[in-house]
Amino acid sequence: MAPGGYFGKALVVDVGSATAEPLALDDAVLRAYLGGVGLGTWLLHRLSPDRVDPLDPAAPLAFVFSPLVGTPLTTSAKFAVVATSPLTGLLTDALASSRFAIAGKLTGHDAIVLRGRAERLSAVLVDADGVRVEPVPELAGASAADAEAACRERFGRGWSTAAIGPAGERGVRYATVSHDGRHAGRGGLGAVLGAKNVKAVLVRAGTRAAVADTAAVLAAAKDLRARSFGPATAKYRELGTLANLLAFNAVSTLPTRNFTAATFEGAPRLAAEELHELRGVARNSCASCSIGCEHIYSRKGGGSQRMEYENVFALGPLCGVSDPDDVFAASARCDELGLDTISAGGTIAWAMECAERGLLAGAGYDAPWLRFGDGAALLRALDEIGTRTGVGELLALGSRAAAGVVGQGSIDFAPQVKGLELPGYEPRTLQAMALGLAVNSRGADHNRSGAYEADLSGEHDRLAGGDAHVAAAVGTEDRAAVMDSMILCKFLRGVFTDPFAEWAALLAAVTGWTVDAAELHATARRIVLAKRVFNLRRGATAADDTLPRRMLDTPLELASGRAAVLTEERLRGMVAGYYTARGLDAEGRPPAAALADLAVGPVPGR
Repeated sequence: MAPGGYFGKALVVDVGSATAEPLALDDAVLRAYLGGVGLGTWLLHRLSPDRVDPLDPAAPLAFVFSPLVGTPLTTSAKFAVVATSPLTGLLTDALASSRFAIAGKLTGHDAIVLRGRAERLSAVLVDADGVRVEPVPELAGASAADAEAACRERFGRGWSTAAIGPAGERGVRYATVSHDGRHAGRGGLGAVLGAKNVKAVLVRAGTRAAVADTAAVLAAAKDLRARSFGPATAKYRELGTLANLLAFNAVSTLPTRNFTAATFEGAPRLAAEELHELRGVARNSCASCSIGCEHIYSRKGGGSQRMEYENVFALGPLCGVSDPDDVFAASARCDELGLDTISAGGTIAWAMECAERGLLAGAGYDAPWLRFGDGAALLRALDEIGTRTGVGELLALGSRAAAGVVGQGSIDFAPQVKGLELPGYEPRTLQAMALGLAVNSRGADHNRSGAYEADLSGEHDRLAGGDAHVAAAVGTEDRAAVMDSMILCKFLRGVFTDPFAEWAALLAAVTGWTVDAAELHATARRIVLAKRVFNLRRGATAADDTLPRRMLDTPLELASGRAAVLTEERLRGMVAGYYTARGLDAEGRPPAAALADLAVGPVPGR
C-alpha cells in the first residue's frame, strides 16, 4: 500500500502506439525523491536511453506530481515537467501551478511519462480509465490558449489541458508547455512535446488521494494559510515580482543591453509602482494559492497582460527597450507563440549586439534592423523566431548554439550557462548568485539556486565572493530541491522559521512517514547530486560550471564609483569550495558511496 499522498505508480505512455503501462514506485523511491523535480530526475535516470537526442521519440518527458497535490495546503497545486533539454542537452525541469496538477494526480498516478511519436498531430488524454490518443490536425499552428479552448469544446470541460504553441511544433529550443495562461517555461519542454507530435495533454480526475492524518493536514493548512498573509509575502501581494525592477536597478544588478550595464535609465517607465498606478486592473492567484502574486495590467488598444519581473527584464532592459507598450506586446507575443521569455529576450539581446557589431551579416544573416532599444525590432524578432523565418531560424537555436554558427567571438557575450540564458541578476554584483548560476544543473537558473537571497541580505559583501557565498549557494540549492519536490511555491520560503523541520512535519502528516529535518537535508543532497549525475552521463564536465567570458575579469562600473569585478580565479575558487561542500572530487564527480545512495547506477569514468 502506498504512503498517504501517493498512488505508488507512474504511467508510461507510448504515444505512437497509444498504449500505456504502469511503473511501480515503491516506498523507498518515493521517500528518497519525494515527487516533482526529485522524482522526475529519478524517472529520467530510469527511463532515458543514454545520450539520446532530446528530440528523439525515445526521449521521455514526464509530468510529475507530489504528495501535497490535492491537499488544502496553500500553493500545493503545482507540478513539474522534466526532460532532457534540447537547448542545453542536459536535464531540465520546469514547475507550474494550475488545476492541471490536481487533475493529473487524480488520474491515479504520481507521474505521467510520454515516449514515442504520434503519426499525426495529436492530443493525449489520460484519466482513471486509461489512455487514448486523438488526432487534432486542425490545431496545427494554434496558440496554446486557443488549443486549450478547442480541446474543452471537443472533449468536454471535465478535462484540464496543457498545450504547446507554434514554437513548440516548430522545434524552437526554448518553447514552453502552457496551461491556464501559465507556463512550464525553461529549457524547451514545448519542443520535446512537439517532437512527439503532441499538441496537448489532457487529464481528468477520477479518484482521490488519501492522506495519513486528515486532522493534522487541515490544521497545518489553516496555519500555513494564515502565515501566507504575513509580511514575508506582502511584496508579492501588493506589487508582484515586478517590484524587484526598481530595487535591482538601485543596487546595480539589473542586466541591461546584454549585460553591458547593470542599471537602465528607462527602468522607472517599466516599474511596478508606475504601472500599478496607470495600468493595474486586477490581481489573481494560482490554483490553491492564498498569496495572489499575479498582477494584470491593461494593454494599449485593449486587452490585458500578466507581467512579472523576469519577462519585463528580459524583453525590456536586457534589450534596451523602455516603452511599456512594446514590452507588454512582446510578452503577449511570447505567450501566443509559446516562448520562454528569458531565453527569447536573452537570445535577441545577443543578436542585437551581434548586429550592431556587424557579426550577423558576416555569418550570412542580414538583419541590420536589429538594434537595442527598438521595440518594433524586438517584436519582429519574436515573430521570426516563432515562424523560424529570416534570422529567426538562427535565433530559434538559443544564444549558445547561435553563437556557434556566427562565431567571431560572439560566444564570449552570449548570456548563457550550459546553454540556458541568464535570468535578471547581474553576477558581478551578486557573487553568491554567480556561483549558483555557474554550478546549477539546469544552467543559468534563479529558481533552483536562489543565492541572490544571501547577496541581498546584507550579511555578505555581494561584490567579493568567498567561503560564505559558497555556503549560501549550497543552502539555497538544498532548500529549493525540497520545495521543488514536495512541491511548494518559493514565495512561501520566508514564512518558515525552521524550514526543514516544518516541511518534515507537513510531509509526515500527509504520508504517515516518521520524517525529520535531518532526513530532508539528506534528501535535498540526494536530489541535487542525482541531477548532477544525470548531466555527467550526458557528457557534462567541470568545465561547464562557469559563466560567460563577459562576466569574468571585465569590470562593471557602478554609480557609487566602485567597480564590480568577478575574476575567473575567484569563481574557480568558489566552484572548488562548492565541490568540497558537496563531497565531489576536483572534476565535480561524486564518490562511490554517494552513488550507492542515489540508486541510479554508475557514472561514466568511474
